[in-house]
Amino acid sequence: MSGSSSQRRWLALGSVAAGCAVLLGAFARHGLEERLAADMLTIFETAARYQMYHALALCLVALAFPHFSSVKVKWAGISFLVGIVLFSGSLYLLATTGLRWLGMVTPLGGLAFVLGWFLLTLAALTPNRSNEADV
Repeated sequence: MSGSSSQRRWLALGSVAAGCAVLLGAFARHGLEERLAADMLTIFETAARYQMYHALALCLVALAFPHFSSVKVKWAGISFLVGIVLFSGSLYLLATTGLRWLGMVTPLGGLAFVLGWFLLTLAALTPNRSNEADV
């Protein structure tokens, strides 16, 4: 891909996040299965699944740069990253530490995911009137 530095950066972030999701999912299944209660293992696996979905969304962000408003696409990517940290991160920690208050952080990550999808939708529906500077 000979794309812009932004495209390469977002694709790299998405790829790293996806690879980490695979590793964490495998770790849950093979390393935590005997150590965590079934409900906590399910929570951990949910975190890995949503991380993977949104890692792929970051790759989509990379592909969207040349076609849509780079500012909106950039903020969609940032929202997906924040969502991964808050949603998946809080669930990983909740599952492994048992600290229930971390569950209060999870919906904020979910809101960040929704915001990212909204911004990507807005970028797709907004005419790109000029070639915006690479962000």
